[in-house]
Amino acid sequence: MEDYRTVAGVASAEYEEKKSRFIAQVAFADTEQAALDFLESVRAANRTARHNVYAYRLRQGSRERYSDDGEPAKTAGTPVLEVLQHSGLVDVIAVVTRYFGGVLLGTGGLVRAYTTATADALKAAQIVTVRSVVRLSVTVDYALYERASLLIDAAGGRQSPPQFTDRVFLEWTMPEGTQPPLLAQLTELTRGTAAIAVSQPFYAPF
Repeated sequence: MEDYRTVAGVASAEYEEKKSRFIAQVAFADTEQAALDFLESVRAANRTARHNVYAYRLRQGSRERYSDDGEPAKTAGTPVLEVLQHSGLVDVIAVVTRYFGGVLLGTGGLVRAYTTATADALKAAQIVTVRSVVRLSVTVDYALYERASLLIDAAGGRQSPPQFTDRVFLEWTMPEGTQPPLLAQLTELTRGTAAIAVSQPFYAPF
């Protein structure tokens, strides 16, 4: 599987057009159920809203879905999906909640509002790359802790907080395939006495 880009957590933005409020929220969703669960949570929090328009893109099966949720065809869900497509992000859902302001916006006004709200929410989102990584760990003496930690940082490892007992337990993740030089450095540092554990590769934001 290739690396891909998505959003971390949830981000939102609001756009107003002729007293209609468009509240866009984007979130990470790597399954259809996760996307629908997020949609339902937005609906539940905005029960008085006129529309909850959505679109999502899933990496698995290259699935794409959208809904105009009562807005005129191709004025709401389609623009939201197009913003997601142009972003290149996958495993992401966007829900745009509209509170009607009493003035009809017309086709152009609706497309502009849904497009702008979604794009602004993506600008506010934290974009991450999901890639194949490995988790490593090693236990070292206190005398070697600082040097081992510096080697891990220099190699691009992302460390978890160290655990201090009679010795120091270090754990970190790094992109798959980048670990061999570091393993050699840690082996040399500990004179071959440290057992370095390396997990099977898995996909995670990095």
